[in-house]
Amino acid sequence: MKPTPQSLSAPAPPLAGPALLAQIWADLAFVHWGVDPAAVAALLPPGTEPDTLDGRTWVGLVPFRMVGLGPARLPAIPRLATFPETNVRLYSVDATGRRGVVFRSLDAARLGLVLGARLTLGLPYTWARMGIRRTGNQIEYETGRRWPGPRGAGGRIIVEPGPAIPRPDPLAEFLTARWGLHVRHAGRTLYLPNHHGPWPLHRATLVHLDDTLVAAAGFDGLVGRAPDSVLWSPGVAVTFGTPIDARRPRPPGG
Repeated sequence: MKPTPQSLSAPAPPLAGPALLAQIWADLAFVHWGVDPAAVAALLPPGTEPDTLDGRTWVGLVPFRMVGLGPARLPAIPRLATFPETNVRLYSVDATGRRGVVFRSLDAARLGLVLGARLTLGLPYTWARMGIRRTGNQIEYETGRRWPGPRGAGGRIIVEPGPAIPRPDPLAEFLTARWGLHVRHAGRTLYLPNHHGPWPLHRATLVHLDDTLVAAAGFDGLVGRAPDSVLWSPGVAVTFGTPIDARRPRPPGG
């Protein structure tokens, strides 16, 4: 019998082992398009499949500010640990029922992080020139990829946060209540768990979108149509635990 997937409405399960990394994800824009699951299935790591809601899965473009990245029990170095990041992500579920995200790309403004994450976990980080600016009620995110290619991939996103969402609807929960990521590394599909509190979410208006990251991630033409969901969040504090084999059964409630 196939395991029941993790609940999207339940609080984050506790980390099974010690917390390794701590960080804050701040000023996030969640821009999403619904797509046919068949369009993403071949892009996911072995042992996972597209997670779906109402017959669709989702491609997300998520720019934000990383704050205070560092070991969980040591102080961060502000100059090195706080920087912009943008990811293109998909939604996955493994054979044990763990729901997660799969990153097609993660652009970051710190070369050391890019090299370290690629080497230790196989995450597809790229080095980019990036900026985040707030003007009045609007927030602008800008990216230009440096290495590896395609050089210059990126763009400009402007969102205007709207009213807070007192109770997330099923789609908002599906897109944000994710307690880990799946990644293929050294011949294994790993699940890297994280823990954070509930997202403070806001509806948002997409004021401007000029992007080539989504096309570079394998979805040419997708940004040519209006996104199906645009959300914004001031952010959450996050801790990451030890990577585990995605085939390992999850503990009760995990």
